[in-house]
Amino acid sequence: MYYNTANITDYKIFPSRTAKNSIEHFNFLKAKQTKVPKNIQYANQDYPFEDFLKEQHTVAFLVIQRDSLLYEQYWDGYTDSSMIASFSMAKSITSILIGCAIEDKLIESVEEPITRYIPELKANGFDDVKIKHLLQMTSGLDFREGYINPFGEVASFYYGTNLTKAIGKLKLKRKPGEAFEYVSGNTQLLGFVLDRALKDRSITNYLEEKLWKPMGMEYPATWSLDRKNGIEKTFCCVNARARDFAKLGRLYLNKGNWNGKQLVPAKWVTESTKAEIKEGSVPYYQYQWWLPSNNGEFIAQGILGQFIYVNPQKDLIIVRLGKKQGKVDWWKVFSSLGQIY
Repeated sequence: MYYNTANITDYKIFPSRTAKNSIEHFNFLKAKQTKVPKNIQYANQDYPFEDFLKEQHTVAFLVIQRDSLLYEQYWDGYTDSSMIASFSMAKSITSILIGCAIEDKLIESVEEPITRYIPELKANGFDDVKIKHLLQMTSGLDFREGYINPFGEVASFYYGTNLTKAIGKLKLKRKPGEAFEYVSGNTQLLGFVLDRALKDRSITNYLEEKLWKPMGMEYPATWSLDRKNGIEKTFCCVNARARDFAKLGRLYLNKGNWNGKQLVPAKWVTESTKAEIKEGSVPYYQYQWWLPSNNGEFIAQGILGQFIYVNPQKDLIIVRLGKKQGKVDWWKVFSSLGQIY
C-alpha cells in the first residue's frame, strides 16, 4: 500500500538478477553537429524543443540516425549512466527472447498451447490458449490492468511476491483468438513459458547470453523479480540505460542482425513488426510491439512514457524516458520528428 504508484526508480525496491555486459562496448557515433529542431509543433502550437521535452517530465531523450547520435539530453539529475525502469518496454524484450527460444528449439512454435509449459492452467480451461495468443494479446484473459488499484491483477503482479501462485488463479473471460485486449498478464504468462523452456537457466541469464553481451551493451541491466531467487517480472521490469535501450531499437532496425551476426531470426522481427489481422489481432499491435502507422514504424512502450521508437524508412531511432507520460501523444511527436529527418 506504501508503493501505490509506479515510479522509474522502482527497480530499487525489488529483488533482481543482473545481465552482465561485455568488456567491449558498441558505441553510436557522435554526430559532428547536433541535428534537432529549435522548435516543435504540437497541437497546432510551436514550442521550444528542449522546453517541450523538459515540461513533459522527460529525463532522457536520444535521437539516432544511421548509427549517429544526433541528440542526447538528460534532465532532473539523470545522466547517460542513470538506470531507468523500462516498464512495459520489457514486453518487447520478452518477445525478442521468445523468438530466440524458438530459434534455439527450446520452444517448438507460437502455435503450441501454453499448457505444455504451464500444465497447472489446464484446470482453469487454458488448453486452447496458444503462445501466439499471448503475443497478440488475444488470449481472452480476465485481467484488470491498473497499477493504482491494489486489488487489480496487474498491481498484485507488480508488487506481489509470488507470481507462481498468482498465475494459478487466472481465468479466461472469452475464447482465445476472438478479440484484442492489452493486459500484462499475457506477457507474464509468456515469461512462465520461457522460464520453463529454459529449465535450469534464468530468463536474465538468457537475456545476457542472447542480447546483452553480444550487442556490446555499455552497462549491465537488471530484471526485477517477484521475490529473492524468484521469477522475472517479464511484463514490466527490465532496468537499463538510455543508450542500451536504443541498441535494442538498432537490433530490430537491422532485422535482428548485429554487425554481421544474426542474433534474432529476421523472420521473427518481420512477424513482430508487420500489421496482421488474424485470430482477433489488431493492425496496431503485433508480438508485443506497437505499430503506430502503415509506414513500417514500430515502438516498444511503457507506462510513464518510456519509448523505443524505430522508423526503418528513415533509419531512425528515438528513445524517450520519463518520470511521467506528460500531456502528450508521443506517437505523434515521434512521427513528426520522423518527417524532419
